[in-house]
Amino acid sequence: MLVLTRRRANASFRQRIEAYLAPLAERGIASEVVELAASPLARRRQLLRAREFDGLWLHRKTLTAWDAWALRGAAPPIVYDVDDAVMYQARTAEQGPHRGRLKRFRRTVAMARLTLVGNPILADHVARAGGRAEVVPTGLDAGRYQPREQRENAGPLKLVWIGSRSTLKRLEPFRGVFDELARAMPGVVLRVIADADFSVDGLAVENVSWSSETEARLLAECDVGVAPLPDTPYTRGKCGFKILQYMAAGLPVIASPVGANAKYVRPGETGLHARSTGEWVAAVQRLAGDPALRVTMGRAGRQRVADEFNLAVLAPRVCRLIEDAMAG
Repeated sequence: MLVLTRRRANASFRQRIEAYLAPLAERGIASEVVELAASPLARRRQLLRAREFDGLWLHRKTLTAWDAWALRGAAPPIVYDVDDAVMYQARTAEQGPHRGRLKRFRRTVAMARLTLVGNPILADHVARAGGRAEVVPTGLDAGRYQPREQRENAGPLKLVWIGSRSTLKRLEPFRGVFDELARAMPGVVLRVIADADFSVDGLAVENVSWSSETEARLLAECDVGVAPLPDTPYTRGKCGFKILQYMAAGLPVIASPVGANAKYVRPGETGLHARSTGEWVAAVQRLAGDPALRVTMGRAGRQRVADEFNLAVLAPRVCRLIEDAMAG
């Protein structure tokens, strides 16, 4: 099987594609991973080469007319994987799908024998484009995350957010929340695990560089995971992976009930939902004042990840779907 991706180092590729290559190999499907060229001519050569394989797994890339032309005819069965609302531009999502992006998305879905999506909202987009979708959440290796056994009651509450330079901008609409938290809870600390810094006047922000080797430990050192997210057509297609990371680390989660966030965080069981600034502050205050509730929610979240989102649980189904797609 040929696997084509824009960037192999991308977190989405690591969790949605790379994690399944070894299980597929164990079932007799070998994979060759190739990063897509930026040049249309070089990309055409890559796509033409797909004819030498028994299957093509395409990660996130939407096909231009030129790309599609290279694949038509003798192309192998295509499995398309998408975990974002790629038919929208983030900054103009309220205006509806981007015309060019939507056209490329529909073209890609039409050519794919199967589209693997990260949530039901994306599955609806695929269905409207006339394709066949299977929902596969973005899983993780729960064994990499070791929750802290004892959580000290003393000291300031430490919130944590994990992401990247590109997703930090989604915290900007919530500056009012952080400002109010700084006023209402002077001791609260926000740890940001990313490849860029974030700051809020009056709030203690601890910026820590992300690395795959340290992320699990850095999360487990905190008390509450936060996942604020603006509500737009684009963000409703997000797959809530950071929430699964928080829960795997044994943390309760406060989240905006947008897209997968609303499904992953069960209010009162694994965390709390918050929409307005007042709800965010009240949620943080509630968990700050009840360490036992934090522990109970953290354990429930950890168990749910182990039962539903662990790669060991997801791998057999993903492998079977790909085998069936390649077999026709």
